[in-house]
Amino acid sequence: MWRQALRLGRKVTRNKEDLSPQQHKERENNMRKMFLSIALAVVAPFAWGQVSETTTTTTTTEGNGTITEYTPGSAIVLKESSGPRRYRFGKTVTYVTRGGRVLDEETVRTKIKVGVPVRVHYAGTGDSMLVDRVILDED
Repeated sequence: MWRQALRLGRKVTRNKEDLSPQQHKERENNMRKMFLSIALAVVAPFAWGQVSETTTTTTTTEGNGTITEYTPGSAIVLKESSGPRRYRFGKTVTYVTRGGRVLDEETVRTKIKVGVPVRVHYAGTGDSMLVDRVILDED
């Protein structure tokens, strides 16, 4: 049958029944491998392509008023138009004048005290308002 088909130029397809048990098993294994390869090729971009992204929004704003309580390195309470508001200090706080000149430690000790009007630049809301800059209302 095979030789006749080859002589006549016909394509011969094998039936399942024409294969020996060993050939049948080998064919099944090859098909499984091919199916698995295709499945992995389809799924792989999704598995490795997943990117975890977290977005944190921090609002920065300013408050202004007169100092009613001041604990260096800890907190400041300002009497604002809406009432008293407490701010905590962040890890680093810069003290500056309205013109932007940075104040040294000695000037901070003498100028930043109860009754002085200031603006504070802070990040966060509610109980987590952390001050990073105190602006003295003078040049």
